[in-house]
Amino acid sequence: MTRLHEDPRVRRGMQRQLAMRRRMLDDGARPVGWKLGLGTPAAMEKLGTAAPLVGFLTERSVLEPGATCAVGGWGKPMAEPEVAIHIGTDVPAAADRSAAAAAIGGLGAAIELVDVENSTDVEEILAGDVFQRRVVLGRPEAASADRLRAEIRLGAADAKTVDDPYALTGGPAKAVAHVATHLAAFGETLRAGEVVIAGSIVPALAVAPGDRLRYRLDPLPELSVEFAD
Repeated sequence: MTRLHEDPRVRRGMQRQLAMRRRMLDDGARPVGWKLGLGTPAAMEKLGTAAPLVGFLTERSVLEPGATCAVGGWGKPMAEPEVAIHIGTDVPAAADRSAAAAAIGGLGAAIELVDVENSTDVEEILAGDVFQRRVVLGRPEAASADRLRAEIRLGAADAKTVDDPYALTGGPAKAVAHVATHLAAFGETLRAGEVVIAGSIVPALAVAPGDRLRYRLDPLPELSVEFAD
């Protein structure tokens, strides 16, 4: 099977995405890390891709826990409760899962906010940073990767529990190894101090002004975000 970075659509899209990232950094944006998206079997089959797509995060998209996000002008606002993997040491391009696991400094909760377009154009999805708009990041903790359990509450709906937050995304070491190898193909390195948000642990949640999302990745502290016009 063709590796993700060998796909011509991915190469063109990543080159455009990373050029945008360089322009933002030159303009003073501070890099925060990377994101994975569209990595479920159904999404990959639809796109004809071999692995989750990779995008980037800067501090300009970061919201504080409990913040309000205006989504009234978005086309299709969605929220994605995720596991955030905080990197403790630079990750070599050829890192296997053991080396990737050793590079993890801690885990935290994250809520990514995306504005999803109904598109299967891989190049354009990547060039647009995989629908990324905002992200709420919790404090990193030295939590055991195999002891996390999630509870998600959107508005007045009943809480949804997730006993295995890696069922849709795979474990943290797999995500870190994938990101490091993929970035290396484009001359980038996954570095100490960065964060990788590993993809939604449930199907993305449609949100609207007036909603409030609460997400607890037990035993980590709860995150929340409110939505406005």
